Amino acid sequence: MERRRRSLLLRAFVKLIGGAIVLGITLFLAAGTVRYWQAWIFLLLLFGSVITVLIILILKDPDLLERRMKAKEKERAQKLVQALVAPVLLAVWLIPGFDVRWGWSSVPVPVVVLADALFLAAYFLFYRVLRSNSYAARTVEVEQGQNLMTTGPYAVIRHPMYAVILLIYLATPVALGSYWGLLGALPLPFLLALRIRNEETVLLRDLTGYEAYMQKTRYRLVPFIW
Repeated sequence: MERRRRSLLLRAFVKLIGGAIVLGITLFLAAGTVRYWQAWIFLLLLFGSVITVLIILILKDPDLLERRMKAKEKERAQKLVQALVAPVLLAVWLIPGFDVRWGWSSVPVPVVVLADALFLAAYFLFYRVLRSNSYAARTVEVEQGQNLMTTGPYAVIRHPMYAVILLIYLATPVALGSYWGLLGALPLPFLLALRIRNEETVLLRDLTGYEAYMQKTRYRLVPFIW
């Protein structure tokens, strides 16, 4: 077990370091400067949060961490959504940098701080979803012996992970000092809706009790709306 945990930790940190380098280069090249204080603070908050969750999962739920490290989808519809989401997420990172470079918008410091706080709150909710559901993989599939989760965040909406992701990516552009960056995130709710519709088809087919859960927990993504 200890050997497996060390191997997982090494793989996770390699991915983390690679992601930090790519994201940092993306933000600062788009901005045309490293004197981009909003980006430095956001990167600190982001990777501090990621490292914290990573360590907790290594200690408490290495199986979940391994699931979260798999990104290759099996469902054709999910592969399409994955391909459509990639440029949207790239826009969320690039547009704020361009905004800072050319001064399209000016976000007051208190608003940036508020967006940072919203990001941290959303990331805490992300952690809560993970701790509620050990099968919360990044890919859409049902494992043998998988249990249906109906408590915690799953008692409020059927897909709390996607709700949290939406919050994170709506907070990100403003935390990076850009209102225009929100335009990059606009397609995300619609793409998440496509993903959810296909995912629920898979869950109805493969996960015992999901139909009854749908009848009990009415809303998919946003309480009282959808």
